[in-house]
Amino acid sequence: MYGEKLIRMTKLMLDGMFYCGIAVIVTLPLSLRYAGRHYSRAFQEYYVLMLLIFAAAGVCGIVIVGELRKMMRTVEQKNCFVSENVKSLEVMGITSAVIVALFFVKCFFLPTPATFIIVLTFFTAGLFSGVLSFVFREAIRYKEENDLTI
Repeated sequence: MYGEKLIRMTKLMLDGMFYCGIAVIVTLPLSLRYAGRHYSRAFQEYYVLMLLIFAAAGVCGIVIVGELRKMMRTVEQKNCFVSENVKSLEVMGITSAVIVALFFVKCFFLPTPATFIIVLTFFTAGLFSGVLSFVFREAIRYKEENDLTI
């Protein structure tokens, strides 16, 4: 019972994050202009660069959340150890690496503590996704071997 509630809540959160993320990307040009006027002139000075970096990172974030949504479907079906989840984890790892590269570039133009935290967080997430994809691949192999012996 508790597990099913947690799965439903997680699915709802991921759905919300997915659609809110799309809204954030769509409104990004306005948000950056507002930040340039009211927060920091650096956003005005590097507007195009910031727009490209944040938009690309936002798309990557949407891809990651989309892959998590796909994985949640297999959790709902109680069939987690499938090759689609391995592929999703690999995609999330690569996408995290792209975010790291984007924000590493940003460090040269507008370094902030948050930028370094984002780089570290997504570097860790990328490694975690890569390792987890190997674990899932081995679990699938073990499951398939087990299914053949029954």
